[in-house]
Amino acid sequence: MKAIALQLAGADTSPASIEIDGAQAAVNLGLEVSAFRQLMHDGKVSVLCERGTGEDAGLWRATFYYEGRRFRAVVDGHGHILHATGSASP
Repeated sequence: MKAIALQLAGADTSPASIEIDGAQAAVNLGLEVSAFRQLMHDGKVSVLCERGTGEDAGLWRATFYYEGRRFRAVVDGHGHILHATGSASP
């Protein structure tokens, strides 16, 4: 699956965006990849992207929300998932 590009709104320093493997988010939300892509396109999956500061500088936290489900991933600047939590249970 093509990576999902995430951008931090109002970012004033580089990098201002990262890419995360969308298949991992889909599976962890309990969705088929094709359904996840369509829900993303339709704006039914919400995403919160945060950049780490201080000791977490260089890390990003991306949280995907869909119908009471949540998948959160801490990633490095290359989009590699370092830690993930979440449940496919609604």
